[in-house]
Amino acid sequence: MEVLAEVVRSGLVESRHRGVIVRVDPAGEVVWSVGDPGVVIFPRSANKPIQALGMLRAGLPLDGRLLAIASASHSGEPFHLDAVREILTLAGLDESALQTPPSYPLDPKVHADYLRAGGTRAPICMDCSGKHAAMLLTCVTNGWPTDSYLDPTHPLQAAITETFIELTDGPPAVVGVDGCGAPLLATPLVQLTRAVSRIVQGATDSHEARLVAAMTDHPEYVSGTYRAELRLMQAFPGLLAKSGAESVYVVVQPDGSAYGLKIEDGGERPLYAVMARALELAGLDHPVLAERPQILGGGKPVGELCLTF
Repeated sequence: MEVLAEVVRSGLVESRHRGVIVRVDPAGEVVWSVGDPGVVIFPRSANKPIQALGMLRAGLPLDGRLLAIASASHSGEPFHLDAVREILTLAGLDESALQTPPSYPLDPKVHADYLRAGGTRAPICMDCSGKHAAMLLTCVTNGWPTDSYLDPTHPLQAAITETFIELTDGPPAVVGVDGCGAPLLATPLVQLTRAVSRIVQGATDSHEARLVAAMTDHPEYVSGTYRAELRLMQAFPGLLAKSGAESVYVVVQPDGSAYGLKIEDGGERPLYAVMARALELAGLDHPVLAERPQILGGGKPVGELCLTF
């Protein structure tokens, strides 16, 4: 992997972030890359559009904001949790059916508000609870068991894997376990990028079109009120942005031009700035692309995060 960003403090390069970033055109051809785009990665939550599409193909009866929360890594805000409960109600289930690990809300501000209100760790607060609720609803719709829905051999996971294989042009390189407990399928970064691009370019009135409309019409449900992904999707209507744990990020423009990013150390600090530079190189222009993490000393700016490409 290559150095994508340097942290400069008081004139000295203090830290370096290595990674891989790739841009593909609507046909899936690599336009440029920094680092090897063929590196195999765990997509983490950047694969949620693929998982959601697999569920739609299996009969998931959701649209709009509820489909958006099904593809989300949500912040745990009250409107997020209400949407998850709505999906569970459609399935005739309650929060006890969720097999997400008990968690606090993902967003620091939301987390603090939740604690002040007396909240405790709960499965519904985990950022993947919308996906899990949708998994449960897909199972109920098909008459599949709900107690084993995370088993890699379950019909639900088989359907998702089939969609993953189709969109990434091959079987997963490794099958692991995601932070939420769901099966996690590894693939080269460039194949993940192409896969999400293919979803965005899906035919009108298709499952793909339903999913993309849900995510782009309701971006606040895909991430949260205070998140960088939301600001980016609001700045460029129609653009789809989805990040994942350990610093994975995929962004797709409405025409299918797509960008995939993995930061090697898994740290989030350079993630959004690196992607912003890629979008600037593609000719996009908006103040949101100039946002950078602050490098402070004594509470005042003393340096900057510099992009190296």
